[in-house]
Amino acid sequence: MNKVKDYIEANKDRFVKELFELLRIPSISAETAHRPDMQRAAEWLAASLVEAGADRAEVMPTEGNPVVYAEKIIDPKARTVLVYGHYDVMPVDPRGEWRTDPFEPVIAGGRIWGRGADDDKGQLFMHAKAFEAMCATGTLPCNVKFMLEGEEEIGSPSLYGFCARNKKLLKADIILVSDTSMISMQTPSITCGLRGLAYMEVEVTGPNKDLHSGLYGGAVANPANVLARLVASLVDDEGRVTIPGFYDRVRELTPSERKAFNKAPFSLRTYKQALEIGDVAGEAGYTTIERTGVRPSLDVNGIWGGYIGEGTKTVIPSKASAKISMRLVPDQDYREISKLFERHFKAIAPKSVKVRVKSLHGGMPYVAPTDMPAYRAAERAVKETFGKKPLPFYSGGSIPIISGFEQILGVKSLLIGFGLAEDAIHSPNESYGLEQFYRGIETILLFYKYFAE
Repeated sequence: MNKVKDYIEANKDRFVKELFELLRIPSISAETAHRPDMQRAAEWLAASLVEAGADRAEVMPTEGNPVVYAEKIIDPKARTVLVYGHYDVMPVDPRGEWRTDPFEPVIAGGRIWGRGADDDKGQLFMHAKAFEAMCATGTLPCNVKFMLEGEEEIGSPSLYGFCARNKKLLKADIILVSDTSMISMQTPSITCGLRGLAYMEVEVTGPNKDLHSGLYGGAVANPANVLARLVASLVDDEGRVTIPGFYDRVRELTPSERKAFNKAPFSLRTYKQALEIGDVAGEAGYTTIERTGVRPSLDVNGIWGGYIGEGTKTVIPSKASAKISMRLVPDQDYREISKLFERHFKAIAPKSVKVRVKSLHGGMPYVAPTDMPAYRAAERAVKETFGKKPLPFYSGGSIPIISGFEQILGVKSLLIGFGLAEDAIHSPNESYGLEQFYRGIETILLFYKYFAE
């Protein structure tokens, strides 16, 4: 391992310089104007993987954004690792809150600042550079395949079909994913569970045009007022979702399971200080760790309607809309929850408005066994690089395609991410620590070593 570590040390500045090239590409999958950037990012990654040592790398078309596939087969009989990551990033809004240009990365305070620095360009690039280091030093101990997509941030709609069409190509013993976080650098962890997701959009329509709020106020239902009341009613004062049937399939933890789950280090005071909030909120009777890991939730992600420009415009808006996400836990099915949501939302709407409900995307919860060989190999690797045995950790986030991999390809995924809460993914001023980046590369190298053994 000294040989490969020396290679990393000699090339680490170049690694970051190359990552900056990728970060400069504004590959925002949610905005159609950036379709050319999606293609450009995919082609950049394919070329980078060939330079890193892949036997082949190609940009494969899908119904949406392309998938980058690459591989290096050292022995058909050896174990095969399929590395998954995504090169698309979230929109940068609100742009005015960024302290630096989101697509002109900089290093400050030991961190890389820019959109995608963590999620997921920085993390997937660790795998590319670990792969390069092993290829360059002749230490790659198993077969490696890469599958990098450009639609994770919009629910991976094209990847399900891609996997179904390419089962043989994607055959592997484990899918290796770095798109999650750790508890902290002092308390490393491996994600062994993800919440599912049901993402909805609702539209409330009243009059056939915007109306003068003086001439019609008090006589015609205001869609914005109605939407606010409807949305507020979806969660009660105890923090529970009010949709009938929502909790029917939720498996309650036993007292011993809850005790074990809450052993993870957590400071409520630090948590509140970091977010600058007076207190936490959520489902009554559960801790913050439980609320974000093993309990379902419902949140408004965006709400709009009427006039929001400078100055005043006294109108009753014709329409008002909202985007709403529900995080799900085993054994909730996002398809069933989406239907329950639609039925309930339409049922509680008054006759004075019309309601449209649309399911945008979703995915199932995922649980990774902690007794599989890949997990044990990752545990050894993390312990060696961080000096402490990692804790199994249930993330509140969702990567819908992970459960899809198991259903379509029949392969489990190992979620070994190196993000931290302070990285501010999906928010302005996203960043990724240089220490996380380099420590991640070193851990990935050791994972391959122990997994091959």
